[in-house]
Amino acid sequence: MTTPFVMLVDDEAPFLETMTKRLEKRNLSVTTAISGQAALDTLNKNRNIDVVILDVKMPGMDGIETLKKIKSGYPLTEVIMLTAHATVESAIEGMKFGAFDYLMKPCDMEQLMSKVHEATKKKHEHEEKIRVARLKEVLTKYGM
Repeated sequence: MTTPFVMLVDDEAPFLETMTKRLEKRNLSVTTAISGQAALDTLNKNRNIDVVILDVKMPGMDGIETLKKIKSGYPLTEVIMLTAHATVESAIEGMKFGAFDYLMKPCDMEQLMSKVHEATKKKHEHEEKIRVARLKEVLTKYGM
């Protein structure tokens, strides 16, 4: 299995630095964004990001709004919502808009790693289904 490419999105720089180190120690490729808009800009330039780990509470564009835009523009990219301010309502809202899962800060690293690997696997399976469908379409078009 390929190394998951993860983007951490949080408005707290110390949290980003600490989490990046912790994830890189676990052999993940990590990029970061300090805001929802920065995350969208990064996704626009870097389409091979597998999983976005997204903080819910951020100034400006919050996590739910960022999630909606990610799922709209990059539907195969999986999003794990992270928050220190979890409420049942925001969890349900995040899942309704396509979040892969929802974890509390500070999160258990093994649980987060498990979710990242599950989300990456789901993304890669979707991409493979699309490749197979396109191949079948081309073969059918040429009578094969």
